[in-house]
Formats: sequence, structure tokens, C-alpha cells
Amino acid sequence: MELIGDYMTRHHKDCDVAFVRAEEKAAAADWTGLQREAGIFLVEIERHIAMEEELLFPAFEDRTGMSGGPTATMRMEHEQMRGMFAQMRAAAEARDAAQYLGASETLLILLQQHNIKEESMMYPMLDQALGEDAAQFLERLQSAAC
Repeated sequence: MELIGDYMTRHHKDCDVAFVRAEEKAAAADWTGLQREAGIFLVEIERHIAMEEELLFPAFEDRTGMSGGPTATMRMEHEQMRGMFAQMRAAAEARDAAQYLGASETLLILLQQHNIKEESMMYPMLDQALGEDAAQFLERLQSAAC
């Protein structure tokens, strides 16, 4: 049986692929490609964050009674990332490769650290806290992807 952690980790990797494609377009000054690829990345990463903040984290907090712990940290980091998303979006629209690549470099550092915490700590805790109900949550995540 697939776990929530497996699904969300796989989605991290999908977002990473889109992130790299957008960076390649920015480095090549391919503005149409950058708009497309950055758009795909930003939609996917924002969807990923929404799945966590709107479905998974509240369920975890309900089950464990922990609302100021790991989920609060993850939300704070998401908020930091949103600032980078806005800078990347603005840079893509302005056709400013240097600005885009600068913001994406900062985001990459944040994402790498954040994803390690989620994959090694948060997702296993989620799978454990949700127990037998994890399959139901996984179905909801998969249906949200369509």
C-alpha cells in the first residue's frame, strides 16, 4: 500500500523537474519557455503546499493535538517560499533572467532543506498519525491532482 509520504515525496520530485526546466529556460533567455515552465512549476508547488496546509496538516493536528510543532515550522517555511514565488513570477514577466535565477537559487536552498524535513520527519509522522485513515487521505490527494 502506498503511503502519503510516498505520494508527497514523488510530488516533490515532480516539482523539482519543473523547477530545473524553468531555470534552464531562464538561463537560455527563452522567455516564452520560461513563462510556460515557471508557470507549471509555480502551479505545482503551490498545489503541493495547499495539499499540505489545507488537508494533511489540519488532519495531523487533529489527531496529535500538536498545532505549534512541526506543522507550524512547515507553514512558516511555506510563507518564506511564497515570497520567492512572487519574485520568480515577477522576474519571468519582466524577462529578467538574472532576477529569476537569483530568486530561484534562494528558493532552491529553502526547498532542499524543507523537503528533507518533510520527507524524513513530517510525512512519516503524518502516515503514523493518520493510521488506517491514511488511505482515505491519499485518495483525496490523488483526486485533487486531476
